[in-house]
Amino acid sequence: MKQNIYLPGSLVQVTSYSPFRGLKGTIQVVDTIVDDLEEPFCFYQIVLEGAQLKEPMWFECDEVGLVTSPLTPLEA
Repeated sequence: MKQNIYLPGSLVQVTSYSPFRGLKGTIQVVDTIVDDLEEPFCFYQIVLEGAQLKEPMWFECDEVGLVTSPLTPLEA
């Protein structure tokens, strides 16, 4: 199964069954584990909107879904 790696600045939503399910947040840091035999596995450090915890939290790649991509300048 092909996995997309989200970029820092992407808006994501927590999709895992946890107390944070449904909250949106912005990816701050992407940490990737690369294995020659398998696809990369990512962890995302995310600042959640509306959470009581103010520090960023880590989530596995399969615990979040993309809401929007960061804005990138268009080339002329």
